[in-house]
Amino acid sequence: MAEPTPRRNEPRLRPAPLLFEPAEAAGDPEHFFDLESIDDPRALLDRATELTQAFRAAADRAVEFQAIAAAQLADPRRFDRLTPAAIGERAEWTEDYAKKMVEFGRDLLRGVEGNGHGHGAVDPL
Repeated sequence: MAEPTPRRNEPRLRPAPLLFEPAEAAGDPEHFFDLESIDDPRALLDRATELTQAFRAAADRAVEFQAIAAAQLADPRRFDRLTPAAIGERAEWTEDYAKKMVEFGRDLLRGVEGNGHGHGAVDPL
């Protein structure tokens, strides 16, 4: 799983935008966001760090959306609700982890509904 989302008192990093690569470049295993073409080690470190932060931020956001989806799927008001075991199987999680993600998603949804801030307010673990 990705690193935990920032706590309320920690600012969210603004990562560098991820730029999509052309299909022919993505097919080349040696090509990765044009990093291999950067000769200056300082510039390489800077750009690689930007990408690392962007991927971490993207992973954190994806985890939040997973949790929200899990909470929505487990909502007892849904006629087609899923059990934590079914959610876990679908997401390739253990049932215990699915339960934690459902609760995390509920906390996020309460944050969205309650104060409009929601995302990033609660850590699933």
